[in-house]
Amino acid sequence: MAVKIRLSRKGRKKQPFYHIVVADVRAPRDGKYIEKIGTYNPITSPATVELNFDKALDWLQKGAVPTDTCRVILSKKGVLLKKHLLEGVKKGAFDEAEAERRFNAWVKETEAKAAAKKDAENKAENAAAKARLEAEKKINEDRKAKMLQKQAELAAAAAAAAQEEASEPAAEESQEAAPEASAE
Repeated sequence: MAVKIRLSRKGRKKQPFYHIVVADVRAPRDGKYIEKIGTYNPITSPATVELNFDKALDWLQKGAVPTDTCRVILSKKGVLLKKHLLEGVKKGAFDEAEAERRFNAWVKETEAKAAAKKDAENKAENAAAKARLEAEKKINEDRKAKMLQKQAELAAAAAAAAQEEASEPAAEESQEAAPEASAE
């Protein structure tokens, strides 16, 4: 019986969620499977993968063939590397302690790369947020300056109007007084 490690689609329309399963080649994509060994959610950023490492390694050693997507997932989780190292131990290329040391070194290296990538993304996100905040502050300051300038113009216009009104009655009084003086 030919066995594959593949994805079985779950979730709803345009919201895929997959189970990583070991299934017979002849079974339909979402049909009967032998064993579920993990889950894969491509919607999250980065994609979330939960995998039973030991079961996946056991099925690979039994001869299960992963599909292309599952091969990438297993490779990123280190299952394929562990299988490769264990085959090297069987052939006598090195001992099991050396295989474990190499695998642990690879795990540390990939975790460090992932952490560095996440830090870089966080820094970029923080820098973008800071730039947006600075731009918003500048826009607010410009608005405030324009508003203050407009208020000053309105206050000056009101003061000029008040001064004109104050001078007009005085001018009218002087004009009224002037004809009275000329009439006498």
